Amino acid sequence: MARREVELSEEPREVEVLAPDSDRVLEWSLRPETLADFVGQPELVGHLRIVLAAAKARGQSVDHLLFAGPPGLGKTSLASIVAAEMGASLRVTSGPVLGRPGDLVSLLSDLGAGDVLFIDEIHRLPRMVEEILYPALEDRRVDVMIGRGPSARSIRLELAPFTLVGATTRTGRVAAPLRDRFGFVAQLDLYLVDDLTRIVQRSARLLDLDLDEGAAREIARRSRGTPRIANRLLRRVRDVASVENWSHLGTTEAERALDLFGVDRSGLDKIDRRILDLLCGPFASSPVGVRTLAHAVGEEPASLEDAYEPYLLREGFVLRTPRGRVATERAYRHLGLPFPGGGLV
Repeated sequence: MARREVELSEEPREVEVLAPDSDRVLEWSLRPETLADFVGQPELVGHLRIVLAAAKARGQSVDHLLFAGPPGLGKTSLASIVAAEMGASLRVTSGPVLGRPGDLVSLLSDLGAGDVLFIDEIHRLPRMVEEILYPALEDRRVDVMIGRGPSARSIRLELAPFTLVGATTRTGRVAAPLRDRFGFVAQLDLYLVDDLTRIVQRSARLLDLDLDEGAAREIARRSRGTPRIANRLLRRVRDVASVENWSHLGTTEAERALDLFGVDRSGLDKIDRRILDLLCGPFASSPVGVRTLAHAVGEEPASLEDAYEPYLLREGFVLRTPRGRVATERAYRHLGLPFPGGGLV
């Protein structure tokens, strides 16, 4: 691969840590701070514990890490845990923010020894910026150009030892040369209800809520296998409890609150049910393409494929065929409609 040099004739834009708003502060307050607090993903946690312990024993920075998986499964939390376990500072940014090579050079040159740089949505890095990472990850250096025209000259910046933690929801869109430079690549899976129940119980304690196990399990069951959604639903249950003056949250109270916000017992929301209504109604006669379905629902095709379809596929409500999407027998049963095969299922 050809070496890419960065021109510094213009001042690089300042790249800041993402500014937290009140919801983000609350979300961070519920995040686990150590590997011991992290619930679920046992295989990944076991491997990561070995990687961190080995690095600490050698007195070195951790290998560069790439976490992949659907949104809300804990990739950002793991980056924070890596920094905490190593006693290092954490810098947070995202792929779309780093629009120019100079932005990345400015960020990299500001890192101290052992610092952890977390780049969310790393697959969205512009190609020119991504190529700056290659020598930075392998040799801890970047080549920059000073000036323009005949007086321009190239200088090499040496970087302090650092750890890059990348997160992506689209593993296939991470370029192979970049993916190969990560020492540890991990895929996060959707969570089991038991693990989500423990997460909800922990968050309820942090929010000082009197929540029993039945209520925690009901929230977990409707959380689509995702801790972020579980914590979001817990906050909505808390809101209803505040308005209704509930001092204790049991299964009945949790069900009432979640039903009020349109999240049914299978974790489906309004858009999910609209998708199933279309597949079991107007589009029931034949498979339908994702673009047609997205336009009918009023969503972008990418949103449909990323945010809604994975859960519907996993839970067996929808099948993806070469000709398009079709509803399964379970979808008809969930809507209380007669299955085309005959009978009420």
